[in-house]
Amino acid sequence: MNGAAKGAVVGGAFLAMLGGAVYGVYALVGDAGDDDVKSTSATGPAVPAKGTGPVSDKDAAATAQAFFTAWAAGDARAGADLTNNPAEAQGALGEFTTKAYVSKVAITPGTQTGTTVAYSVAAEVTYEGVTKPLAYESKLTVVRGNTTGLPLVDWQPSVLHPQLQKGEKLRGGPPANPPVKAVDRKGRELTAEKYPSLRPVLDSLRKTYGERQGGKVGAELWIEPVAQEAPRRTLLTLVEGKAGEGEIETVLDADVQAAAEQAVLKFPQASVVAVQPSTGNILAIADHRGDGFPASLSGARAPGSTMKIVTGAMLLDRGLVAADKVAECPAEVSWGGKSFKNLKGFKLDGKTFATSFAQSCNTAFIKQIKPVDDDDALPKEAREVFGIGAGVEWKVGVPTVDGKVPDATGPAAAAAYIGQGQIQMNPLTMASITATARTGVFRQPVVVKASLDGREIAKATRKMKPAVATQLVRMMKLTATAGTAQGAMSAVHGSDKGAKTGSAEVDGAQNPDSWFTGFNGDVAAAAMVEGGGHGSDAAGPIVAAVLNAG
Repeated sequence: MNGAAKGAVVGGAFLAMLGGAVYGVYALVGDAGDDDVKSTSATGPAVPAKGTGPVSDKDAAATAQAFFTAWAAGDARAGADLTNNPAEAQGALGEFTTKAYVSKVAITPGTQTGTTVAYSVAAEVTYEGVTKPLAYESKLTVVRGNTTGLPLVDWQPSVLHPQLQKGEKLRGGPPANPPVKAVDRKGRELTAEKYPSLRPVLDSLRKTYGERQGGKVGAELWIEPVAQEAPRRTLLTLVEGKAGEGEIETVLDADVQAAAEQAVLKFPQASVVAVQPSTGNILAIADHRGDGFPASLSGARAPGSTMKIVTGAMLLDRGLVAADKVAECPAEVSWGGKSFKNLKGFKLDGKTFATSFAQSCNTAFIKQIKPVDDDDALPKEAREVFGIGAGVEWKVGVPTVDGKVPDATGPAAAAAYIGQGQIQMNPLTMASITATARTGVFRQPVVVKASLDGREIAKATRKMKPAVATQLVRMMKLTATAGTAQGAMSAVHGSDKGAKTGSAEVDGAQNPDSWFTGFNGDVAAAAMVEGGGHGSDAAGPIVAAVLNAG
């Protein structure tokens, strides 16, 4: 893609051409004849003039058009000059050809929302005579240059590819490790083609176990991570490598995995994990995200009222509440100078703590902070009983992020009791919490058994008291049959089922994150949908589908 590019407008589409080959095709956006747009030059379409104040939608469209033209023509310098970070953009756009081996690219603008322009990329990647297609969608935003006054593309790695994070690179060629053959608990092969959500898991297994099994590398396009210990994320296989002798035995279940893959497709930014309570074995991991981030395993967000499983266990453990005893649930309560309310200001008069749990009454939990009188109470329960922050990192067999329940005082403590504030979880840790509640015993989740490589597994220091476990399960069952989880759990087959809903407010977000966790027999699952609203609205149906598959 070197040399001068020739441009032509044909049937409303711009073709950036080199030596007769089409390098970029997309519909024109904006009108180059408008007075406030410079006339089209020989090097590309019109670009807006300098200005002040917010960028207009028309200028954003014209700037995006010019950027797409330069990118498609392989002119990294021209494309970079249309961004607010030309040094970084020029390197990335240049390496798109030289190190990712993209030989052709067609960019088609899609829906424009204000100054944000969506687009689709249809490319060809060629390495040593082998060519494969690559297609994806992304978006960019146009901003006003601080010093130039020009409308400029706000350069982010995701402009080049939606899965690129800060500092990551797009690379092609022979990978560092040969592929591995991974199988589920019943010996069925697991591939990224059949189970797309498992691609990060398979890449991690490949990094850890690929060399020791032998095999032969092929050629691929991948995302090079910032941290050396992190696995490369494969985007496209150009030449198939050959797996070595033997198989990597996982504890995943292909049937549950297939159900999880389908369930998360119903909502954007959705993730789910299923765990077997009796063993800690992870049965399924699925994510539906444009950025490719495995939020199911590595996310870290407030879990909302699903955290009341841990808080409820702590209060039961200390004898401050009982499932069948009345607990105050006023419409509003204050702690540390901050007011906390229930959803839509509801209150429960003369109802049991089990009912407050089932109806997700925030105030019933926060009212207990003063009687607890121990800032370490919640972190201690999480640590000692649920294995969260137990001092030993969870070594699941693939990279994960552990849950976080820090000490807190004042309003932060009240927020922690209802899963807000500094509490951080992901579907894996919440599924584990539910599995622990189901059996009364923490069993660290794993993808591959510890015996495969002798790694140390995290342990809790004590089991849940039998009386606490019995009441906690009873409250979760009430939530599933007559509480906030009833709608979603009514679709789950069987009678041995329990659940907890949650919604977590996120600063700057229009809608809260949707959380839902539940169990059915010997399967526990937790899901999170960013911006999905109330727990039963989005995350609930995902969990229900996974529990039915188990």
